[in-house]
Amino acid sequence: MTATPLTLDLRRGDGPPLDPSVDHEIQAIVAGESLNSTCTTDLAAGPWNFDTRPGYGPGSSMGDVIPTGSPRQGELPQEYRDASDEELDARVRAAKATLGDRAVVLGHFYQREEVVRHADYVGDSFQLANAAKAHPEAEAIVFCGVHFMAETADLLSRPEQAVILPNLAAGCSMADMADIDQVEECWEQLEDVFGDLEAVDADGRVPVIPVTYMNSSAAIKGFVGRHGGIVCTSSNARTVLEWAFARGRRVLFFPDQHLGRNTAKAMGVPLEQMPMWNPRRPLGGNDDATLLDSRVILWHGFCSVHRRFSVEQIDKARAEHPGVRVIVHPECPMDVVDAADEAGSTDYIQKAIAAATEPTTFAIGTEVNLVQRLAAQYPQHEIFCLDPVVCPCSTMYRIHPGYLAWVLEALVAGEVLNRITVPASVSEPATVALERMLAAKP
Repeated sequence: MTATPLTLDLRRGDGPPLDPSVDHEIQAIVAGESLNSTCTTDLAAGPWNFDTRPGYGPGSSMGDVIPTGSPRQGELPQEYRDASDEELDARVRAAKATLGDRAVVLGHFYQREEVVRHADYVGDSFQLANAAKAHPEAEAIVFCGVHFMAETADLLSRPEQAVILPNLAAGCSMADMADIDQVEECWEQLEDVFGDLEAVDADGRVPVIPVTYMNSSAAIKGFVGRHGGIVCTSSNARTVLEWAFARGRRVLFFPDQHLGRNTAKAMGVPLEQMPMWNPRRPLGGNDDATLLDSRVILWHGFCSVHRRFSVEQIDKARAEHPGVRVIVHPECPMDVVDAADEAGSTDYIQKAIAAATEPTTFAIGTEVNLVQRLAAQYPQHEIFCLDPVVCPCSTMYRIHPGYLAWVLEALVAGEVLNRITVPASVSEPATVALERMLAAKP
């Protein structure tokens, strides 16, 4: 699985170009030029307006509580805040041309269009980690994504390469729902129930194998690596669970409960053997008997973007678009996945649309930036987001062309800004867990 440069055909027949920009849509909504709605009009403002405030910023994650001490972005110089879209576009292009192969820009699928157009590679977090690893010649990797993705790129790149996150406030609320102290405490409580968690039984299996989703901090990945576990992606979650079940009686899966539940259910694990672990309650809110009978212990975490999708939205799409093909991301709640025609990773969704040979109506349950980009890329199909409210991932939206121009022009001047580094004490076991993931090909 590799990330590839993004190429778009933005024309429908001989008509005018289609506009995949979510930002343009939000600006039109706020100006009263669009009948659509957005979850907050604050999205129309530059993200630097929120850099000094604690929180994930306006958007689908703004109701989540950000941990104390989370990275904050310093003030963006005024010249970048005042620059027009056209000026920023020109400045980014000029800086990239000057840097050449010295810098590679990676853009996540969920990034705003105004940033993605400058990316050398576009993909999901796993694909972009591979892209980072595939460019040892670059002096700098500019990761237009969120914090845990930049950490992963640092883990997989050469030590002398600088990994840069244009806006340090671009975190991930789901990743923050499992911090290292909570996970360590959970592990200690599980030891009280199961005994020695490294003890191998007659079948060669230990009591619990920890599995963390890619959407987690480097510290969590390091924990997993130290305790014989593995990282998974939405693309290889089933393969990873099979790997884990071959080595352990049960799995501790974090931080996303929905990906864990949906994947294990599809493998035949009964729901009653998938208890939830709430880190704020003793034994996660369970008793010994429940945990002893478990196959998958699900962490109480979720993606705020994918939690917005509902069965009611699917029913409405089917009523208004007979024959619609509904595809949702496995981070969606179980009832949404069950009601959809298909569920799969962002890569799966893209490939499913690309493979459709006849004009098709698609209702997609994932982040709106990707959906609108797909609608522009495949004008022969009708493609729309299941959620009618325009509400992008709040933390992805913190990356703005102004920040990208700022860090690239600093590189031209010989200065590295917003470098993300993972300490060796964490990077060594985290890399072990990531290499296990890379070997678990679906």
